[in-house]
Formats: sequence, C-alpha cells, structure tokens
Amino acid sequence: MPAFAYKGRESGGSLVDGTIDASDESTAAKILMSRNIIPIDITQSLNASDKRKSDDELGLFVPKVSIDDLVIFARQMFSLTKAGIPMIRAVAGLSNTNSKRMRKALINVIEQLERGRNLSSALAQHPKIFNQLFVSVVHVGENTGQLDEAFAQLAEYLQREQETRKQIKAATRYPIFVVFALVIALVVMNIFVIPVFAGMFEKFDAELPAMTLFLIGMSNFFLHQWWVLIILISVCVFITSRYLDTKQGRYNWDKLKLEVPLVGSIIERSLLGRFARSFAMMLKAGVPLTTALNLVAEAVSNSYMSKAVITMRQSIEKGESLSRVAQNSGLFTPLVMQMVNVGEETGRVDELLQEVAEYYEREVEYDLKSLTSKIEPILIAIVAAMVLVLALGIFTPMWDMMSVVQGK
Repeated sequence: MPAFAYKGRESGGSLVDGTIDASDESTAAKILMSRNIIPIDITQSLNASDKRKSDDELGLFVPKVSIDDLVIFARQMFSLTKAGIPMIRAVAGLSNTNSKRMRKALINVIEQLERGRNLSSALAQHPKIFNQLFVSVVHVGENTGQLDEAFAQLAEYLQREQETRKQIKAATRYPIFVVFALVIALVVMNIFVIPVFAGMFEKFDAELPAMTLFLIGMSNFFLHQWWVLIILISVCVFITSRYLDTKQGRYNWDKLKLEVPLVGSIIERSLLGRFARSFAMMLKAGVPLTTALNLVAEAVSNSYMSKAVITMRQSIEKGESLSRVAQNSGLFTPLVMQMVNVGEETGRVDELLQEVAEYYEREVEYDLKSLTSKIEPILIAIVAAMVLVLALGIFTPMWDMMSVVQGK
C-alpha cells in the first residue's frame, strides 16, 4: 500500500506531521480524521531507497511494460498463490522475464517483501507499472485471504482490455495505411512529378489555368521553402502538446474525442465498458463504493469521463443512491440504467455491472468490425479528389497545348 506524508492539527490545535499507509488520499484523510487529526496537506511519498530504484533509471529506449506482460504476471501469480507457493519465492520465479522494467521492479518488490512489507505496498512503489486499481485489488485480496481470486480477477480484466486494444488496432490499420500512402504520394508528386511538367510548360510559355498555378506554387513551396513547413509543424506540435499538458486542455481534448463523427461513439462506449468492468471488479473484490469510484475514475483514462465519475462519487457521499447519480450523469443508456436499478434493488450490482460491461464490449466489437466499411468511402473520395486536382492541373494545359500545335 502506498505511503502518504501528511501535515495536520490535533484537537488541541497543535501541528503534527508524519506518514501513513493508505490506498489513496481520501482513505488517508479518513484514517487521520478517525485519529482526531484534521489533515492540512496529504501527499504520496517514496523513501530514498525506492526513489533510487525508480523505473526512469533504465532510460527512454528500454520498452515500457506492456499489458501483455501484466496479463502474464497476473495469471502466473494466480496459479502460484493458489498452489500455496510462498510469496517471495513466487515473485522471485516471475522476475526472470524478458521485460527489463518488469524484472527490475520485481527484484525491488522481492527486497521490500524481505524487509517485511506486504505485496500491495511493494507493488505500489512502481505506479508506472502497477496502477492504483491493480494495487487496490491486490490489497483487498491480502486482507480477505483471497489473493489468488484477486489475481484471477485482474487477469480477466487485463485480458479484456488487451482484446479491446487489439480490435482497435485491427480496425484502424487499413485507414492509417491509406493515409500514410496518400502523404507519401503527395510528397513524391510535389518533389519529382510536378517540377517536370512545370519545366515543360515554361518552355512553351503557355497561359496556365489557376489549378496548374496552384500545383506549381505548392511544388515550389515544398522544394524551396520546406524549412517553413517544418517550423510551422514543430510550432503547432509544441503548442498542442503544451496545451494538452494543462488540466483544461486535456479535459477539452478528451471531451472532443467523444464527439468526433464515426469514432466518437465507439470511444465513448469503449470507455463505458472499461468503467463498468473495472467498477464491477472493484465491488466484487470488496472495495468500498466511494473508493472504487475514485479508482475507476483513474482507470477510464479520460479526464472528461473521470470528472463525471468523481461527481458521481461526491453525490453518493452526500447520501444519494448509485442508480440516481448514474441517471444524473447522463452517461448511460436507458437499458443500462435498468440493469443498474435491478442490481441495486437485488444487491447484485457487481454482477449487473459485469453484464453492462459485456453489453458495451459487444457493441464496440460490432462497431469496430464495421468501421472500415464506413471509412472506406471517405478515403476513396479523398483519393478521387487528389486525382481530379492532378488531372485538372496537369492534363488540362497539356490538352490546350496539343490543340494549339494541331491548329498550327
């Protein structure tokens, strides 16, 4: 479990500080309040030895830990813990992995286990590999004596996430390839093709149409002022990246992604499926409702939807029911709301949320399969427009010159 450094005041007014272990800042604040300490500042902290063992020491060129590595780790930990293998021996056996970052992290985990820390606290020292949701499920599994079941749930969750990502990659592979080919064709045309025709037109001293002048001007820009294009692209990338690094910029971008034609609805349903599956897993593991919503807000990886989930949590803390806050959020369809209502009435919220997740995942899978057929006409139209511009700009003046020559 992660450690938090805190500053607070006791009931007598005296200032105190120290560290406390908790799953998140909200839980740390509740623990302090139960000790009659009013928290002033709470920040997650790492001790000196943990900081030295940061994953960043490996450098930028070492591949990050992939979701495939996490799936394998969770599956193997499930098998080992179920078989009753001692924890240190189990982690030591899994440290012989091909991923350098995972290997370094697991070696550090072994060292912390030998110093007396529990597994969730050791994993929490590597947040870039094991996120808060992963750590919390492991922590609950430790406390309930069902660590093997916790890893089984994590393996299933990560596997579904892995399958969704593969489907998205498969659906976008063809459009990305076509766009890349169009960009290459545009560059080749401006650097090698158009200059040849421009030289021929110049020899004939012919009056050129507007489309031809546009193509020649664009080619000259590519050949002689390419540095301006590079500067403009660099400035745009820099400004955009800086804007997206801000809280408001990331919020606006994440909201805009959900409104993009064709793909916006797919992204939204994919996020809702992730929300429902991770929320169901947290509730099934025994994580408190408000803490689960905090963790799920991070798991959806979208600041716009994360804000909506945080608003749901705040409303629940005020005493409202889950079904009511879900209705007010405006995120869910009537069908999903019916399932949430039934789940709350029967005390089977986690099971019904699992059904919701499967419903959204089926919808996303169907939409991804039909995405290529929807995008294909747009790509064909773009290619046709490029061919039309090339034909009007290159062949029209050639036909005019042939007419003049034949007339003479």
